[in-house]
Amino acid sequence: MSRAQLTRTGILRMALGGGGADPLLPAEGGGGRRTPFLLRALRIAVVVCLYWFTSIAMVFLNKYLLDSPSLRLDAPLFVTFFQCALTAALCLGLSLGAACGPPCAGLPTLRLDPKVSRSVLPLSAVFIGMVTSNNLCLKHVGVAFYNVGRSLTTVFNVLLSYLLLKQTTSLYALLACGVIIGGFWLGVDQEGAEGTLSWTGIFFGVLASLCVSLNAIYTKKVLPVVDGSIWRLTFYNNVNACVLFFPLMMLLGEFRTLYHFNKLGNPSFWGMMTLGGVFGFAIGYVTGLQIKFTSPLTHNVSGTAKACAQTVLAVIYFEETKSFLWWTSNLMVLGGSFAYTWVKGLEMRKVQEDPNVKSDERNETGV
Repeated sequence: MSRAQLTRTGILRMALGGGGADPLLPAEGGGGRRTPFLLRALRIAVVVCLYWFTSIAMVFLNKYLLDSPSLRLDAPLFVTFFQCALTAALCLGLSLGAACGPPCAGLPTLRLDPKVSRSVLPLSAVFIGMVTSNNLCLKHVGVAFYNVGRSLTTVFNVLLSYLLLKQTTSLYALLACGVIIGGFWLGVDQEGAEGTLSWTGIFFGVLASLCVSLNAIYTKKVLPVVDGSIWRLTFYNNVNACVLFFPLMMLLGEFRTLYHFNKLGNPSFWGMMTLGGVFGFAIGYVTGLQIKFTSPLTHNVSGTAKACAQTVLAVIYFEETKSFLWWTSNLMVLGGSFAYTWVKGLEMRKVQEDPNVKSDERNETGV
């Protein structure tokens, strides 16, 4: 899940898979009537295309804002801060619009409770690390390599599940992780051979992968504090992030950079900033739609295919020439990710069909 897949995909995935219905997502048909196949197929196709468009557009927009030669804005924390502030404002705006009727009806009323804010603070610290490291990775590596640069999330999921939750992983899933690691190292080697390797970008890519895994764990712990409401959690998370970003921006001198930025009063610049923030907010919603109209397994497969399309588009758009081994590294990462998703999907199905498995074990496998 770029900054948002980042920022919200993991949170929404768990919320939609383990709790109450999302008030912004359309309810499934009831009354025993089944939607015609062609209508269902068309609806799924539209949702998947919407997810692909939003996710890919967001990555390219963020790349422009973070590392465009024409923009020349060296303030990645400010870009991230603005997107967090806009997300919090959109959450609050949707909450205030709840009285207007569908589709906003049913949204929780949002108000800032300092006690809840303090309880969410540990997650917010991890959240800041996640969105910042993702944006810094994107700033220092090309869009084509971005997927490989932060491809170790699955590996960290397995590692942290064992270290923190004492959950073991099957041999086939471990083999898939091995393919991902191999693809990652081959990609790093090929970037070095082409002279485009950024160790700073690699560092932040690995850090982003770790933070995404930690974010999922902390989200599960913190959700009860906000009564299981993903919208309340998103609101508090982004408000906390905005507050915490201020000292970081001051420490790194980004306020001075903004003062000397010659396009600070340019409407087109703020238009791009706002568009990036809206896409960052929207990715969580369209991710939820894709999971609801397909399944978590299909969503992961779609995300893997989207990453492949994003890589190809980036190579074409930036007119890059890549070696056979470079493409092999991408295929290894994508193939390993797909294989891991498939194996875990089969394992989850077996657990759910086994009547002797306890309900809590089913929940752990599902997560």
